[in-house]
Amino acid sequence: MQISYPKLIFAALVCLYFLSIAYHPLGGSFLDLVDLPIHETGHLLFRPFGEFMMIAGGSLFQIIVPAVFVGYFIWNEKYYSAAIVLFWVGQSILNVFVYANDAVVMQIVLLGGMTGSEGSFHDWNYMLTETGLINSTRTVANVIRLLGTLTIIAAGIGAVYYSIYPQDETDL
Repeated sequence: MQISYPKLIFAALVCLYFLSIAYHPLGGSFLDLVDLPIHETGHLLFRPFGEFMMIAGGSLFQIIVPAVFVGYFIWNEKYYSAAIVLFWVGQSILNVFVYANDAVVMQIVLLGGMTGSEGSFHDWNYMLTETGLINSTRTVANVIRLLGTLTIIAAGIGAVYYSIYPQDETDL
């Protein structure tokens, strides 16, 4: 067993940070500023698949992008790196939770201004209304939050494991 103490310390610190986000997702994260342009790009990329998919595409794409990086690292057998990037996937899912959780009250500030203002649009209010789940907003949002939290826990377990049992000395 060759423990990489720098990796283990980094994994522990990153794990604590992202668990704090899971505990209080409404507090936000520095990655929210990265997620936003990716989210908006998702609307454009999913536009050819119809209105619903264009709107859902924002939330989907902001999860897909970091997941692609995780896949890249797994493909290249850089499991520690994959675990570290998996934290971003979990955080992004929690960012989607915040948006979904706001579907009924519509209080978060969006790019077009406050949701209730003229000309702004709330993706999750639309999607949950269209699917008939608007009265189940809390349940849907809580499932999303659970998935984000479990992803962060899995990332933490993976990051700690691969710092203790490295698969490749050049990882990260």
